[in-house]
Amino acid sequence: MSTIQTDFDRIALVSTDGATQNDHYHNFLLRHLPSNCHDVLEIGCGTGGFARLLAKRSQNVLALDMSPEMIRIARECSTEFPNIEFELADVRERVLPMEGFDCIATIATLHHLPIREILLKMKAALRPGGVLLVLDLFEADRNLLRTEGLLDTLGNFLAIPVSVSLRVIHQGRLLPRREVRDAWAEHERHDIYPTMSQVRELCAEILPGARVRKHLLWRYSIIWQKPDREGGR
Repeated sequence: MSTIQTDFDRIALVSTDGATQNDHYHNFLLRHLPSNCHDVLEIGCGTGGFARLLAKRSQNVLALDMSPEMIRIARECSTEFPNIEFELADVRERVLPMEGFDCIATIATLHHLPIREILLKMKAALRPGGVLLVLDLFEADRNLLRTEGLLDTLGNFLAIPVSVSLRVIHQGRLLPRREVRDAWAEHERHDIYPTMSQVRELCAEILPGARVRKHLLWRYSIIWQKPDREGGR
């Protein structure tokens, strides 16, 4: 059993609603979902919150996660969505159909994986005209800390009260429960994040034309539409 799987099994057991700061960006990602979306893949679905939103806007959703507990809870919470298939799988080993999806989404999962390898795998699995949606976390670039990095850090700290306020509105509490905080803290000891420079370099190489954007709370997004044909969009 991998450390990541162990961590997320523990998180699932103490935080069954799966709520995180990533939830603030769901609507942003959904705005980029292609019209007439038939088949969607989500990598790292957790307890299924975003998969359920995708299922309201598409015909079929395949949602993968390597945590048995996350998949169990996702299935229990999604009985009203027969168009979602939750599958216990490691995307590194799972064979994806070539050009099989109109949209592929992944939230706070890419940094757990070999980023270059998985970007190439997702690119191959997208149909022409399909859209890749990525939300993940980045590490501050030490070379930029004296200028852009300081402004980013200030903005992120100012965003924390907003995040807390949203938690109060949606969950009725200032902070997650102690056991939830402890589970996330243990997991974060193993996390390694790319810098924005690394993300942009990879996208320029693998996903030409991708829109890469920094967000508050140390998040970034990648929005990329696969060309309809070679050399076109």
